[in-house]
Amino acid sequence: MRAADEILDIVDLHDQVIGQSPRGEAYARGLRHRCVFIQARDADGRVFVHRRTPTKLVFPSRYDMFVGGVVGAGESYDDAALREAEEELGVTGLPRPTFLFKFLYDDGAGQSWWSAVYEVRCELPVRPQVEEVAWYAFLTEEELRARLGEWEWVPDGMAAYERLTNHRPTG
Repeated sequence: MRAADEILDIVDLHDQVIGQSPRGEAYARGLRHRCVFIQARDADGRVFVHRRTPTKLVFPSRYDMFVGGVVGAGESYDDAALREAEEELGVTGLPRPTFLFKFLYDDGAGQSWWSAVYEVRCELPVRPQVEEVAWYAFLTEEELRARLGEWEWVPDGMAAYERLTNHRPTG
């Protein structure tokens, strides 16, 4: 099945399911759906950062500090977080990602999705999906912050990162 044909739950402003649609149609018509964002850290606490492939349906060739993706129809956020993290990192046997918070992403131009943010420790050797990830590295928080103004980032990931930064105590 092509990614554009994957069936998604369509949700309202309160994250209640109101229908279903193929992913490609949901994107084209701006139908609100569900996504997961997982911040993966290695054993040293560095953040997995990657550049998306140019063939991605949304935000091709941009950088992201999260792995993740859409929640399939009937799938829970928690199950989608584990599935997406293992798929994108190319590992099996990850611990279940820890849920942190959820927010409604809306770019004001027709792209809107409920976004559940998680974190996970990945101490396994990663082999990212070549269909999803064009480049990757584990960066320290300082290295990541230094690149925020230099690289073109996915806007929904930036929104999640800003909220995550505010969510965590400093120190």
